Amino acid sequence: MKIGPLILPVVALALAGIWIANQHQSVSALKDATAALQKQFAAARSSGTDPADAKSTAATQATKNQKPLDWKKAGALLAELERNEGMGDMRALNSLKQRLQAMSQAELIAALDEVTTLGLPANSLANLEQALFEALIAKDPEVALTRFTDHIGDTSRGMAWSFARFQFNNTFSDWAAKDPARAAAWFDQRIAAGKFDSKSTGGKNQSRAPFEGALIEALLGTAPDAASRRLSAMPADKRGDFLYRNLAGTLDEDAYPAFAKLIREQLPEKWHIGVISKQAERLGKRKSYAEITAFMDQIAATPAERVECVKEAAEARIRSIANGRKITREDLDTLREWTTRESPDATGRITVEALITAMERGPQLDFAAASELALHYHQASGNDDVLISFLDRVSDREKTEQARALAANITDATRREEILKKLQ
Repeated sequence: MKIGPLILPVVALALAGIWIANQHQSVSALKDATAALQKQFAAARSSGTDPADAKSTAATQATKNQKPLDWKKAGALLAELERNEGMGDMRALNSLKQRLQAMSQAELIAALDEVTTLGLPANSLANLEQALFEALIAKDPEVALTRFTDHIGDTSRGMAWSFARFQFNNTFSDWAAKDPARAAAWFDQRIAAGKFDSKSTGGKNQSRAPFEGALIEALLGTAPDAASRRLSAMPADKRGDFLYRNLAGTLDEDAYPAFAKLIREQLPEKWHIGVISKQAERLGKRKSYAEITAFMDQIAATPAERVECVKEAAEARIRSIANGRKITREDLDTLREWTTRESPDATGRITVEALITAMERGPQLDFAAASELALHYHQASGNDDVLISFLDRVSDREKTEQARALAANITDATRREEILKKLQ
């Protein structure tokens, strides 16, 4: 490709980028990086290479020319950020993350070996290992999990690894979803090697269950018979509680029928509603109401299962919204339209739960606004259930007078007096 007159502005922009990214480095390091960049563009100019490719190659070379990371300083930075609950030198943290992301898999593994020999404080070492683990996941989740299998159930390494245990689970879950056969083989090898043997006096391995749950969930979409065999290997009286607690909520739509079959064939009937509605709750956090309806339809939910699925999914949906922003009347109208179609008898109860959630979570809805909405739905429904249930949940004594004023709208005199008496 011919190098045109735009090459100089591109060079200037690239040099400026290097200056910004490396201004904390010495003048000597900057000169080395600049020289490397100029060589790359000279090569591009003579060979006809795309300047953008030359820029990328030069940037990689510039990263390699940086001074080796000071692991003690990096560990101290991470430990300080942990102590200060994430407050600190974010510029230095971002620079460290960029350096780790630029390292190869071999370099990350070598760094993990190196930091264990430096005599770092336990907390600094744990934070560094966790940061290196994050970077290694992006390169190869299998290598990362294999390297840190011994840490999966470790509860003695401080807050950094307490958080990392969630990352272990999520990493395996993502990997299992992409390559369930290979993830299953890896997991079974680790089990055979005793890596998931019980580490508690109660005889339970708390770290194995989420891995097993994620794998069963992944296999339901690709090899349901294999998923069934894994579950059937567990004691029959433990399967319901296991599935209730350890599915990740990433079940593909194509796997819904296999999921229902697994539940109905391998669990006692008393567990059916609980496990199925728990899956609906997980879907409610990230799926649309239409998709939740599709789930219930595809598993041929019984009337009782449907009622509980609607309740759990709707409440999860409202909690998810409330964690990010204030609940609006439009949110509640959409919720009520869906629940009225799917489970009309539960609409009033779910509305009240949504209002309470809106007052208690995230950017909270104040009592006056929630009361206005409760009165609106009371009038729209033509019965007292929403208003009575809402007022029955009022526990803030400072709101008593406002609550009594709202109670005056209850049409049933007997029930109105009961609520007013409670609010005295």
